Amino acid sequence: MKKITVLLLSILLSMSITGCSSFWEKDTNTVVIGGKNFTEQDILVYMMKGIIEGKTDIKVKAKAYLGGTNVVSQAIDRGDLDIYAEYTGTALVSVLGEEYSPSEPEVVYEKIKTIYETKKQIVWLKPFGFNNTYTLSMRTEQANALGIETFSDLAKQSAALRLGATHEFLERVDGYQNVKAVYNMQFSSPAGMDPGLTYTACRDSNVDVIDAFSTDGRILAFNLKVLADDKKVFPPFYAAPIIRADTLKKHPEIGEALNLLAGKLTNEEMMALNAKVDLEGKSPQVVANEWLKAKGLI
Repeated sequence: MKKITVLLLSILLSMSITGCSSFWEKDTNTVVIGGKNFTEQDILVYMMKGIIEGKTDIKVKAKAYLGGTNVVSQAIDRGDLDIYAEYTGTALVSVLGEEYSPSEPEVVYEKIKTIYETKKQIVWLKPFGFNNTYTLSMRTEQANALGIETFSDLAKQSAALRLGATHEFLERVDGYQNVKAVYNMQFSSPAGMDPGLTYTACRDSNVDVIDAFSTDGRILAFNLKVLADDKKVFPPFYAAPIIRADTLKKHPEIGEALNLLAGKLTNEEMMALNAKVDLEGKSPQVVANEWLKAKGLI
């Protein structure tokens, strides 16, 4: 047994000397991009992957649909991820725990950019252009018939309407609780629903009002109306690539490549791309690459 142990140790030592130790080392020419567990994030993962591989010699490993904000934010903190797309409002409230007071989007962006760089050594690159904020939405026909355009309009008639919303939205302090307090909403018994059911429930008249994301493709497809947050209770949720500072220092060309996406995506475009995946059944990678080619980026 002793001879076998010595032999095994000798083999392992020999393997490390002849280069097999590289198996344990991270490939310095590969970066890892992660994403949260919803369609839009999937598309953004493959957009970032496509532009980096199209404009640099860097290889990209995609880890799409990892989980919620806590999962991906902790992964990039640990170094398991190099890059992912984050939203300004999410970073401010959910990740940093900062309070939000109505501010211009640029003010929020600069604040989180500074905090991330100084405290987390993570760099915010330029935003993609769209603002995927929380909103409240109704069937367009019903909203128009009732003359509802804004959250304030809705509040006046909320006692007679049915709210269906995700459990997370109902429970979050910066979600329904804040909306209810600021606008004096009077929904009698809001129904907690699975995120995949809210839009169809509204379309099918099972509820009158839902919480929604402003770039969700189902808003367009189901003829829903996005109501205006006239008191700006929700922070801006502009999406942007964020990258570990050590990764960017090692590969500055990645920053140059990703900044080519800056300002290229409007809310309407992102909504249409999401619909191609959610409603037409296309692959997020295919949708992302088609868009990059259509824009002449790859």
